[in-house]
Amino acid sequence: MFVQVIQGKVSDAESLRRAVEEWTREIAPGADGWLGSTGGVTEDGRFIALVRFESAEAAQRNSDRSEQDQWWAETSKLFDGEATFRDSTDVTLDVNGDPDRAGFVQVMQGRGTDPDRARELMAQDSGKWAEFRPDVIGSVAVGHDGGAYTMAMYFTSEAEAREGERKELPPELAAQMEEMNKLSIGEPEFFDLKQPWLHAPR
Repeated sequence: MFVQVIQGKVSDAESLRRAVEEWTREIAPGADGWLGSTGGVTEDGRFIALVRFESAEAAQRNSDRSEQDQWWAETSKLFDGEATFRDSTDVTLDVNGDPDRAGFVQVMQGRGTDPDRARELMAQDSGKWAEFRPDVIGSVAVGHDGGAYTMAMYFTSEAEAREGERKELPPELAAQMEEMNKLSIGEPEFFDLKQPWLHAPR
């Protein structure tokens, strides 16, 4: 799988949402290999999106289309400054339910010392995690250069996510979380998408 992470600052979230809806309606049907998109704007105007394709080649074919060019030429004007793009084929999916039905999405970005170990830890005890946090219905983890990552967590609702955060971890899960935290360099940045834009091929 291939994911493109797009970020930027916006003053008019509603106009950008309409532009994304237009892409889904008008351009997505011809985007072979597009698997879906997760995005949104935080309350302080930070936009982030994870756009999933079957492969880098499929994403490139979409980028080369004239209608994609025209759409981006107009949509890019909605950003305050330049939008940034990061591409990756280092993608890990973990799904317990239907992420496209999530009521709340939290995206985290940070950097770690050992991405391979982090992946191992994330794959451990998935059944126990699902039982402990039924509010989590899926995640997409994207690796970037230098140990950097972007991770989208899909929740049933923000209220249930906040309630889940307050629960005390059982010892074995607490040990995993402690090791994960030790792998982290600095504090991660959080993007709370209270009205996530979730799109998939029809």
